[in-house]
Amino acid sequence: MVVQKPSIIIYTNQPDLELLREICAGIEEEGVLFQVTQMGEELELDELAFFAANDSMLGAGIGVTGQRIAMQMKSLPKGKNVFELNSPRFWQCRNLGSNSARAVKKMPFKKMFGDELI
Repeated sequence: MVVQKPSIIIYTNQPDLELLREICAGIEEEGVLFQVTQMGEELELDELAFFAANDSMLGAGIGVTGQRIAMQMKSLPKGKNVFELNSPRFWQCRNLGSNSARAVKKMPFKKMFGDELI
C-alpha cells in the first residue's frame, strides 16, 4: 500500500534546476511538504501545473518546464494559473514556492512582481 503525504506536487519537464531549487526552498520555508516528479516531454506547462494541482492532496501544484513556471490550484480550470513566470529571477521563484504553500495555509501572498523583495 502506498501512502501519499499531504504535499504540494511539482511536475517538471527538463526544468532549470537552479530555479527548481528556489521554488522548493520557498515551499520548505513555509513548513509544507513537496514532491518533485519528472514527467514526459509531451506535456505543456499548463498541463503540468493542472495535473500537479489535481494530484496534490492539498490542491496546489506547480509545473516547471525549462525556465517557465506555473502555479495552479485544484479549483481552477486548466490554463487559468494563479501565477505564471517566464525566465524569472531567483527571488520570484522562491516567492512562488512560498505562495503555493501560503495558498494552502490561507495566508496572504508574497510579492511576485516589481522591485526585488523577499
